[in-house]
Amino acid sequence: MTPQKIMTDDRVAALHETALHVLEDLGIKITHQGARDLLVKNGAVIDGDMVRLGREMVEDAIATAPKSMVLKAINPDRDLTLDQNSLIFTPSGGCPNVYDRLRGRRPGDAESYTEMAKLVQSFDVLHKMPVAPEPQDIPLHERHIFTNLIQMTYGDKPLGHYARGQAQTDQNFEMICHGLNLSDDAFKSNIWSSTVINSNSPRLLDDTMAQGLMDYARYQQLTIITPFCLSGAMAPITTEGALVLSHAEALAGITLTQMTNAGAPIAYGSFSSNVDMKSGSPAFGTPEHVRLQIGAGQLARHIGIPWRAAAGSASNATDAQGAAENLMGIWGAIQAGANIILHSTGWLEGGLTVGFEKTITDLEQIQSMAELCQKMEQVELQSVFDDIASVQPGGHFFDTAETMARFAEAFYPPLVADLSNHGTWQDHGGLTAEERATTIWQDCLENYTRPQHSAEIEDRLMPLVDRLKSQGGAAPLT
Repeated sequence: MTPQKIMTDDRVAALHETALHVLEDLGIKITHQGARDLLVKNGAVIDGDMVRLGREMVEDAIATAPKSMVLKAINPDRDLTLDQNSLIFTPSGGCPNVYDRLRGRRPGDAESYTEMAKLVQSFDVLHKMPVAPEPQDIPLHERHIFTNLIQMTYGDKPLGHYARGQAQTDQNFEMICHGLNLSDDAFKSNIWSSTVINSNSPRLLDDTMAQGLMDYARYQQLTIITPFCLSGAMAPITTEGALVLSHAEALAGITLTQMTNAGAPIAYGSFSSNVDMKSGSPAFGTPEHVRLQIGAGQLARHIGIPWRAAAGSASNATDAQGAAENLMGIWGAIQAGANIILHSTGWLEGGLTVGFEKTITDLEQIQSMAELCQKMEQVELQSVFDDIASVQPGGHFFDTAETMARFAEAFYPPLVADLSNHGTWQDHGGLTAEERATTIWQDCLENYTRPQHSAEIEDRLMPLVDRLKSQGGAAPLT
């Protein structure tokens, strides 16, 4: 769809200039010594751990950042092109807890992570493997090994990982090379992993995130550089103020990646909304959320880089609030021309929990959006005239030749929605959407089959997994 606008092109250019002014005159705090040294080598000015970036550095980084890339999958049929014409949906990320109607709310664990991987693999409209819920029963120094193993052996879509230190990243990449039988050159010449890098707004890039940016850039893997700016809390309360801050932080991250390795793949990220000014809690699916998405899309297109938005929900339950918030977030991202939409499904409590029923009900939304984005069929207009002529005034089209030829595949078949009348609905138990969603995810897990070659990949990986674990895995960078 044609992206919408909330600003004129001249105003977008002015916001971009203001962001450059922020980086030149105010700078950004970068706690990682190696990152500061690298930026100084390329012309930055530092004062302690404050780094000021000249506009020439930033403009050079924008120029070398690729504008189109391919995210490789285990199954080549699931490779993804990421450019300014793409629309990629991904599931929830960053959630420490998990919920479903049968087992309640609980810390994420190995079982729920594996189940979520199976569920995501079961729906084509979710284009990448999940990183949530966090399997908290797996020790931190082994958790990356476990989640990578599950992604590679229960799915065949592009992989996603957390960047939690060079040691963990190196082990993740070693597992990909070993499991997929890739040489170092074959790995570095393609994108096999992506990670989200969040700056700590306002104007702070910490050790872990800076290290992740540099690690992924060195290996030519994708970083999705995403400030998390909530208006009125970590960002100015005005829409344009939040957009300028988010844009400046994203440009700083882009600059660090390109100074590390010119041409390293990146995506411009924005995850901006507002807070509830009574409680300070994050809000999603609000008018401000949508407005900030559209503005971020304009800024991303101004610099010509593919970009990431996000949906999400602050609701504590799979209810009308949660559905409305997520739908507004998805619709806003699509209106904004987002190329990859994170947290498309399952988010609850502002990302503290991922829900199984919420994943299913949100899938209804994004499957509908994917259908809406298909090109409309152009039919022979004489057949349109003939179809209308075949029905007398006041009649119906249920049994016309055109309807009979097309009815089986004419319309999107709902995943969750019950379109029966009230009596039929009651006869079948009077189930709510959440209750129907429970049955759907249970059926998906019961009927799940592992992808082709997963057993072969697992056989190659297990000796390496055992060795990495016997050596102590790798502790996250803190």
